[in-house]
Amino acid sequence: MAVEEGKRFIDFRLKNQNGETVTLDDFKGKWLVVYVYPKDDTPGCTIQGKSFTASKQDFDDANIEVVGVSEDDVASHKNFGNKFGFTIDLLADPQHELLNAADVGQSEYKGTMYWNRTSFAIDPEGKLRKIYRKVNPEGHEQVLLEDIKRMQQQGNATHG
Repeated sequence: MAVEEGKRFIDFRLKNQNGETVTLDDFKGKWLVVYVYPKDDTPGCTIQGKSFTASKQDFDDANIEVVGVSEDDVASHKNFGNKFGFTIDLLADPQHELLNAADVGQSEYKGTMYWNRTSFAIDPEGKLRKIYRKVNPEGHEQVLLEDIKRMQQQGNATHG
């Protein structure tokens, strides 16, 4: 089951770094960025987490929530988030439920398979609006912010 732009995103139920269950419906009425990253506490993933944390106010102001997802477990997420003072939720998907359902690809790096850096922009109704594959961690949060703001304006224009 692949995800498709314009269709409802996967109804995920995953635990965050505090062991609390987070679902797609928790974000009703808000835009949501789900960003998949390969592994806790690695350089690119740290850049992404720090970038989203640094720009959290911009996302909040635009009514956008951000969550990171990787196959690392809750304890790993907690350590990673605490180490760098992240203010975003990191969702644990050790069974690859969301990763597989969302059709996230994998790449080999030094003999190990890692999930590709992929981001999903989801609208307030839970519909997937845009997929970003093989993301560059540098500056990606700004791309997302600008794209979603543009989509919000388009949405407002059609409803206005």
